[in-house]
Amino acid sequence: MTVQVREHQKTPLWRNGTVLKWTAQIIVLIGVVALFVTLASTAFGNFERSDITFGWTWLSNPTGVQIREGIDVLPDSGAKAILVGIVNTLRVAISGIFVATILGTLIGVARLSSNWILNKMATVYIEIIRNIPLLVQIFFWAALGRGLPDLTVDDVGVYWFKASSRGFGLSWIFPAGGFWPWLIFVIVGIVAARYVAKRRMAHQEETGQPGHGGWFGLLTVLVFAAVGWFAWPILAFMEPILDAISDFILNIPPVLVPVTIAAIAVVSAGLWIRNFFDSRRTPAGFGKMTDDDWFRVIFAGLSGLVVAALAFVIGGFAIQTVGGETLTVAELLLKAFSNFFGWLAGSFSPDSVDGRLNSVRTGGPLVFERPEVILRGTAQLPQFGQTGMVITIPFFALWTGVTLYTASFIAEIVRGGVLAVPKGQTEASQAVGFTRSQYLRLIILPQAFRIILPPLGNQYLNLAKNTSLGLAVAYADIVAVGFTILNQTGQSLPVVLIWMAFFLTMSLTISAIVNHYNRKMMLVER
Repeated sequence: MTVQVREHQKTPLWRNGTVLKWTAQIIVLIGVVALFVTLASTAFGNFERSDITFGWTWLSNPTGVQIREGIDVLPDSGAKAILVGIVNTLRVAISGIFVATILGTLIGVARLSSNWILNKMATVYIEIIRNIPLLVQIFFWAALGRGLPDLTVDDVGVYWFKASSRGFGLSWIFPAGGFWPWLIFVIVGIVAARYVAKRRMAHQEETGQPGHGGWFGLLTVLVFAAVGWFAWPILAFMEPILDAISDFILNIPPVLVPVTIAAIAVVSAGLWIRNFFDSRRTPAGFGKMTDDDWFRVIFAGLSGLVVAALAFVIGGFAIQTVGGETLTVAELLLKAFSNFFGWLAGSFSPDSVDGRLNSVRTGGPLVFERPEVILRGTAQLPQFGQTGMVITIPFFALWTGVTLYTASFIAEIVRGGVLAVPKGQTEASQAVGFTRSQYLRLIILPQAFRIILPPLGNQYLNLAKNTSLGLAVAYADIVAVGFTILNQTGQSLPVVLIWMAFFLTMSLTISAIVNHYNRKMMLVER
């Protein structure tokens, strides 16, 4: 009997899965690039026909914009105005995320409570708040604030709290001279507190006696803070060191800025590729690399090279400053870092001056201030003074709206996460004598947060992006400030690009933080 050996035929290219996959990806990439090129050429063509210029000179030119609130109500350039809008947006986003998380967690747990009144109150809150459009809620809080009584001459004076149609005056604690040196003591105390807490927990595991690690850690931080309150002037030796760092940065050749950024990009890409190969290594050597694996490696390498090339291109852009000086982006970065260390050096001086009230603080790193109503201007109109914290009605309306709205969704996420924990965990906790608050805090919520965290990150992103609705109540966020600059300069595309870059950066930063904690809380399989 003869054995017929069939010759193996090579798969044609038009049927090869690898070739088809890479061809499709390359075609899509070329199509996306072509689309952006077409859109850009169309936009510039429309600008030319409409006699509208595209440029960034408005960033250094005076805008004449007066902003209602922020770190600088009379910015001297477009860049400074945009910075004020960015800070105002971050004020709402960051504080709103913290408060919405706490409030949503409490309401979510309350909806699971066996107390009928507490349960129904939480249910009513969730069903009302999440089913009314956010913009309507923002309008409601703005109307409520503007319906408060106006300030009158009779209101002139100092208060602990003052509510009016012009805003809310709150007593508050502000940083003063010596705050940053004192903060170093506090940070060192936090590091020491972690060590103390771990030692107390180890003692508890060894002896079985309560270690009270949390209380000992808190006491450690308070001790360092108390010592630093009086001892911060001893860090005055940091002033000449920081001044020297400031001078050194200012004398660095500007060409080293793009070189450094390019080197970091290339090295980072190389390290990522090396770690990726290590993750595919087996005891017998390298495992088989799939097409997607090679695509990731190539994409990482190209990304590093693109960032390196952009560092040189962008670093060489020349920008005219407010003072009329023309500097490259690299020189501006060096000047910015130099100014930062120079400002930080001044804060380490025992005679440091607080920039907020322009007076020397001798009472400590922090100062407590109460709001005051004064008569201001030639018309002697009653207004809030410079002391205390003043929350404007637009800020109040936007912050309250986005915080309460997001908290209602977080409450449902928390409730779902708690219900996802097996019921046996609750029964076991009750069997060993844990109270409801103890097993919720120590047993249920730590397990539930592994389920809660991914959808919680989505709500953080929604809150951050919903801050753009502040335009509806005249809150001076980045969108409102950008619209004002757009109307004055006609530079619509650059302003929109700044909006997109800012919200993209903020969203990616929030996602990175949430993903980091999500990875830390994941169960590690053995």
